[in-house]
Amino acid sequence: MEKNQVSHMALTAAWIRGYHAAHDSPKIFNDFLAYQLLTEEERATFEQQSAMALKVINPARAASCPDPAAALAGFMQIVAGPPQILSRSRYTEDILEKAVKQGIKQYVILGAGFDTFAFRCPDMLKQLQVFEVDHPATQAVKRQRLAESGPETPAQLHFVPVDFTKESLKEALLRSSFDFTVPTFFSWLGVTYYLPRETVFTMLRDIADMAAKDSIVIFDYMDTEAFIPEKAAPRVQMLVKMAQHHGEPMKAGFEPSTLAVDLAPLGLRLHDDLSPSDIQERYFQGRTDGYYACEHVHFAFAVVE
Repeated sequence: MEKNQVSHMALTAAWIRGYHAAHDSPKIFNDFLAYQLLTEEERATFEQQSAMALKVINPARAASCPDPAAALAGFMQIVAGPPQILSRSRYTEDILEKAVKQGIKQYVILGAGFDTFAFRCPDMLKQLQVFEVDHPATQAVKRQRLAESGPETPAQLHFVPVDFTKESLKEALLRSSFDFTVPTFFSWLGVTYYLPRETVFTMLRDIADMAAKDSIVIFDYMDTEAFIPEKAAPRVQMLVKMAQHHGEPMKAGFEPSTLAVDLAPLGLRLHDDLSPSDIQERYFQGRTDGYYACEHVHFAFAVVE
């Protein structure tokens, strides 16, 4: 991401969460505040581009849509991004809710983007200190929009700007009120795809090295087949191409069968690894609107040893 430029993927994720909250039922993940962090121009642009994209992606589906709203809904249901973003957010906050009941007091959101947890979940916030870690450019835009849209920033929410080309996560957190002595919940969503494998493992090792024992790390990843054109599902191939087009190319996948072994030397124990079929059964089973789990995407739940 270029200096002083907000992440396109952060904006896209917020728009997807906002659209789903406003238009779909039942809801996989109800981010009813996401739209407030987007400008009207951004929302209109996303809607226009998505409806037009449907004509290219699936002309037959586009031809069957009687109006732009139907075309937009069709686009949301057949591309990879929406189910991936909605279900990973739901999974993370489901696990977080259980962790809070078990005594977790800190929540670190890595690559927070336009996350709205601290404004949506007042009951959990009573028991948590939340640290949003993100690139300074994206975080500055978010803070400006929060100031303009009106919701008061709770005292439990701490913004931690960090440029990982200049400092480590630990160095950034040392500048905050983060307590390194207590178990913490880390979420790292929508990021591993865009980093080399070695960089992902370095970050996970850094978390394990600095975090207290029994801290939790949730991250999503794509399996290695997502990056092999002859094996990747068509809509995942399209997702990879779109990321490349927007200047945020996806770089690496991981092998689910060896993930536990790969994490062990880093100081992490793999507690759970949801496959696409697991995600389908948990969050999409019985839906009649066309949403279904994204191929090749996994949700990993690891614990600091």
